[in-house]
Amino acid sequence: MAPRTELQERLETITDRVYFQPPQNVDLTYPCIVYARSSSLAEHSGNLPYRISKQYQVTVITRDPDSDLPDKVEELAMCRFDRFYPADNLNHYVFSLFF
Repeated sequence: MAPRTELQERLETITDRVYFQPPQNVDLTYPCIVYARSSSLAEHSGNLPYRISKQYQVTVITRDPDSDLPDKVEELAMCRFDRFYPADNLNHYVFSLFF
């Protein structure tokens, strides 16, 4: 189980605009990646957890519908594309990532 700061560093290799659980009053600069903790997965043996993986919701937000940022995020290990939605003339690509 790697610390969240390691995930931050890995996402910053894709773009330098990475926000962890940004508050409402923060103005985001696009394109960007926004992520937050969403769940965890515990694997058990003998009724005891022996490995716990944290799950994050990672959202790529971009004005360009042909951006390569979503592809780069999807290439990360243990990453799965969940959905796409447009909002406020922005494209949102949502992924689930275990880290």
